[in-house]
Amino acid sequence: MSIQAVLLPLFVEVILTFVLMLRMGALRSADYRSGAVTADKIALRQPNWPPLTTQTANSFSNQFELPVLFYVLTILAWDTRRAGVVFVVLAWIFVICRILQAYVHVTGNNVTWRARFYSAGAVVLMGMWAIFIVEALTGIII
Repeated sequence: MSIQAVLLPLFVEVILTFVLMLRMGALRSADYRSGAVTADKIALRQPNWPPLTTQTANSFSNQFELPVLFYVLTILAWDTRRAGVVFVVLAWIFVICRILQAYVHVTGNNVTWRARFYSAGAVVLMGMWAIFIVEALTGIII
């Protein structure tokens, strides 16, 4: 696989993280300017932001959980030349699940759907790691 094909899902995940960060910043600025929150109510990270701002901040924070394992795996898979077609397809499935989870998180925040997308992504990532571990230990590329 080309480096572009392997890294494109990773780049999309990074873009998702930045989009959520920018949205969170815009919402927080608007909340602060409107008086919905005051400095003394949030200075020590108290949970006093309005719901949509909190949802967006939580979604942004989520991008530093499972995706960290995805970033490490992608770099390892590329560096060891074990990123084939199966890896890239699974990487895209993982990233799509992350996008869908983030979308649900910052809109209606339906916990059932959010959990489904999270779980699907987690299972895919576990499978990616299992395949990589088998490939790394056996020398067989799946």
